[in-house]
Amino acid sequence: MLITISGLPGVGTTTVGEILAKHYEMEYISAGMIFRNLAKEKGVSLAEFGKMAECDISVDKMIDERHKQLSEECDNIILEGRLAGIMANPPRNIKTVRIWLKAPLETRVRRIMNREGASSFRYEFNETMEREECEQNRYKKYYNIDVNDLSVYDIVIDTEKWDQFKVAKILIEAIDSMN
Repeated sequence: MLITISGLPGVGTTTVGEILAKHYEMEYISAGMIFRNLAKEKGVSLAEFGKMAECDISVDKMIDERHKQLSEECDNIILEGRLAGIMANPPRNIKTVRIWLKAPLETRVRRIMNREGASSFRYEFNETMEREECEQNRYKKYYNIDVNDLSVYDIVIDTEKWDQFKVAKILIEAIDSMN
């Protein structure tokens, strides 16, 4: 089985992905962790690294191609990333579930603040908006992808309504019920 989990920053893709990976005993690979590690290595913020990626297509292409390759070669994996559901290209005989998690911007910013230890809502709000706009522009430019088109996803769920464990429980029920 291949599960992809996508969503904007702060919706809980990493946390929910890790819960699902444990439940299904699957390998979990996160594009966000790769992206954050690269930004940290460069000594820049996520927004700054996003701008760098805007000028250097190889950053996005490397992450996206890795997701595509893993989806083609592995049959027991969870891929998490903004474009994971779009880039996934599994063999036809592999059960594939594409998930998009969403939440209102203010909720996501508060979650990011908690995760990053940030103290200014206004600053984190602006950073998040800038990062999302940057990513949206890159995906449109590089792949002609509209990240607001959710038609590729099998399941779309609002994570503001439930905590990560309830979201995972809902997803497990939905995944297990799919043929």
